Amino acid sequence: MSKLTLSCALKRYPTTEGLLSGKVTSPQFDLDFHEIEPIHDAFKPMAREQKFDISELAVFTFLQAHVYKKPVVLLPVVLASRFQHGCIVYNTDFHQELTPASLRGKKVGVRAYTQTTGAWVRNILSVEHGLDLESVEWVIFEGAHLAEYEEPSFVTRAPAGTKLLPMLMSGQVDAGILGNDLPNDPKIKPVIPDAAKAGRAWFDKTGQLPINHMLVVKRDLLRLRPDLVREVYSLFKRSKELAPVAEGAIDMRPIGYDAIAPSLEVVIQLAYEQKLIPTRFSVDELFAESRAVLGDLA
Repeated sequence: MSKLTLSCALKRYPTTEGLLSGKVTSPQFDLDFHEIEPIHDAFKPMAREQKFDISELAVFTFLQAHVYKKPVVLLPVVLASRFQHGCIVYNTDFHQELTPASLRGKKVGVRAYTQTTGAWVRNILSVEHGLDLESVEWVIFEGAHLAEYEEPSFVTRAPAGTKLLPMLMSGQVDAGILGNDLPNDPKIKPVIPDAAKAGRAWFDKTGQLPINHMLVVKRDLLRLRPDLVREVYSLFKRSKELAPVAEGAIDMRPIGYDAIAPSLEVVIQLAYEQKLIPTRFSVDELFAESRAVLGDLA
């Protein structure tokens, strides 16, 4: 009898290296890994079509999938998070100085209005700097991962075929929100002063993480083979244990309901405030299906 194979879309992180390298395996099934680059290209097919049995997924994409009743289930595994204060930048060729207060009336580019980094940056601008988000013209380059979602009226679409970074470099947008693709160019400066210190200060004050990506599974897998979902969670937990957090460092990829819940509450609130979801959910509601299966394991 052949061994079962589950498809898995996953980026390589310290906490997933054990899985992707084959150091962590299961006697119950094999994992067919899809290392899609950039990983956000896996999110639309997972959210819309459930293309994979197991997948990394942007947390705001999951919230919208929950709204639109897509058959995906959230597991208590954070795969990616980062302090976002340094992700909004401007070009000094066109602005001698640009601060959060001076963004009013400006054009700010972001890949998609629903992009996780963009949502966190807008939260920072609103909560920490008092910026009215609707006073900014948000310029996007692609739509949401869920076709049912419509952007607010203060969001505009860039001309077809254009990209964010070239528009920032040419001055067509005043600022841009970028993540892993932040350019290493001396003319590009962060809008938020002392961004690294500001991110750490936010964590020290709140104890919360700006979650980017979490782990989801198909609902059919959870309902038909809950034993396999328990094994999936155990594999990710074992893989994380192979990449211990350095002494004094922050665990940016926590696992387990209690470790994640406070940060997820913030995610839900800011998603509602920014019109990414039409209603608030409780953390218990989002985790209900997986908690029923994982129980004390998580």
